[in-house]
Amino acid sequence: MSDRESGRVEEWDEQVVRVLAPNPGPMTLDGTNTYVVAAPGARTAVVIDPGPAGDEHALRVMRATRGRQVELVLLTHGHWDHAEGARAFAETTGAPLAAADPALATPGAPALADGTVLRAGGVELTCVATPGHTPDSRSFLLAGRDARSSAGRGILFPGDHVLGRGTTVVMWPEGDMGAYLASLERVLATGAGRIFPGHGPLVTGTHAVVTGYLEHRRERERQVLDAVAAGDTTPAAVVARVYADVDPVLHRPAELSVRAHVVKLLGEGRLAGNVERFTWSGT
Repeated sequence: MSDRESGRVEEWDEQVVRVLAPNPGPMTLDGTNTYVVAAPGARTAVVIDPGPAGDEHALRVMRATRGRQVELVLLTHGHWDHAEGARAFAETTGAPLAAADPALATPGAPALADGTVLRAGGVELTCVATPGHTPDSRSFLLAGRDARSSAGRGILFPGDHVLGRGTTVVMWPEGDMGAYLASLERVLATGAGRIFPGHGPLVTGTHAVVTGYLEHRRERERQVLDAVAAGDTTPAAVVARVYADVDPVLHRPAELSVRAHVVKLLGEGRLAGNVERFTWSGT
């Protein structure tokens, strides 16, 4: 069975090929999405998130370049399922590896400052700082070609900030809930018509989806406050109440998400105490 017949390699846009890594799981959905981005007729390409280490996936990505030279490798963030194979892939192709975390970037790679425009593969990608899921999270906006179409409003590659199915887990202490919510607003402000996520299928109707993310997080915050008002004083107790209908295998990441909410609420003075034990502040 060919890569395309197996669904691992799909053309999602005339400028973008998605290559699915063979690492499915509860946190990675169908697997990590690696993207090959190039303008039609271009002799070079950009690769976003080479994914986990492994020759099988790297070879699929190379085939998806259709003979183009890889000019630039980008990381949306440093989690292993996106970045583990990045250094080896960059070394094999001879391309610079750009990442917000300097420990992951190669010498001479462009810095991923907010607003930086990256020109490679015959396209322009604008770096958008979207911390929250991780401190080093970056999204990349591929400008649209026709302002009258949804594609014309651009394609956003947000890594794990927005998923193709379900919602993103923001896990304390790496995850920052306040920053994550602010970054969702930034995603809306890009005006992107489509989202090509780090995991799951492509997303259309960006405004509705991201607005739904914001509403989901605000509802979770209300549930945390309600649980504390009912007498829960620890993250585990809040999880037992709020996530009672969730598969227990997900309770550990749920607890880390609750902790991220608690830290935000402590900082706002809406809870008192600390992340291990807290009470209603009366505010």
